[in-house]
Amino acid sequence: MKERVLSPYWGKLPPDKIAEGMNIARRNASRLASDARTMFEARHYETAAALAILAIEESGKVSILRELALATDDREAKDSWKRLRSHTAKNAMWIFPELVGRGARRLDEFAGVFDPSSDHTEVLDKLKQVAIYSDCYGKARWHEPAGTMTEGLAGHLVKTAELFASGRDITPHEIELWIEHMGPVRRRSPGWQRKALANWRAQLQAEGLEKEGEITMANFIWGSEESSDGESRSDV
Repeated sequence: MKERVLSPYWGKLPPDKIAEGMNIARRNASRLASDARTMFEARHYETAAALAILAIEESGKVSILRELALATDDREAKDSWKRLRSHTAKNAMWIFPELVGRGARRLDEFAGVFDPSSDHTEVLDKLKQVAIYSDCYGKARWHEPAGTMTEGLAGHLVKTAELFASGRDITPHEIELWIEHMGPVRRRSPGWQRKALANWRAQLQAEGLEKEGEITMANFIWGSEESSDGESRSDV
C-alpha cells in the first residue's frame, strides 16, 4: 500500500493540479528558507547553506511545472518529470541575483541561467554535498562538513532562497492562460515566444491577477516599452 502511494507519477496534469503543485513547492521552499535563516542566525552555516539550497531547488519546480503544463503527450510529460526530480535541473536559477547585481535587466541578459555549457548547477549541487556529507576524496583525504562554509556564502544562499520562495499562490486560471498563450508557440521561434509571453503577462494584469513591476515586461523582453521592429518582430 505504502509503495503504491509513493510511486512517482509520470503523466500529464490538468491546470488545477499544476497550480496545486506550484503552490505546494513554493510553500515548502518558504519553510526550508525560514529554517535556513534560523540556522544561519545560530551560526550553523553548513546547515543553513544546505537548507537554502534545498529551498532553491523546491522553488525551481515552479518553472518546470510550467513546462509540464504545455506537454502534449506522455513522452514530453515524462521529460518534465525527470527534470523536476533532477537536483541540477531545479537549481539553475540560483545565479539570477548575481546577474542582476552585474546589471542584467533584459531577458537575453539572463541566457547564462540555462546555458548547457555552464557549470553553475553542478557547483551548487557540490556545495550542498560538502555542506551535508562526510566523504573521502583524492588520496584518501577525509572531508568533514563542519567549518567548510563561510558566513558570506551561507548568507548569500539564504537570501537567494528567501527571494525565490517569496510570492503568492497561483490559480488554475493563470495556468489556463499560460497554456492558451504559450502552447501554440512552444515550437516556434524565440520572437514568437517572447510576444506570447508579453501577451500572457498583459492579460494577467488586465484581469487583476498580477501587478506591473518596476521593470515592465516590455522592457524585460525587448529593452523598450514596445516590441522592436528588429529582432522580436522579425521572428513573428
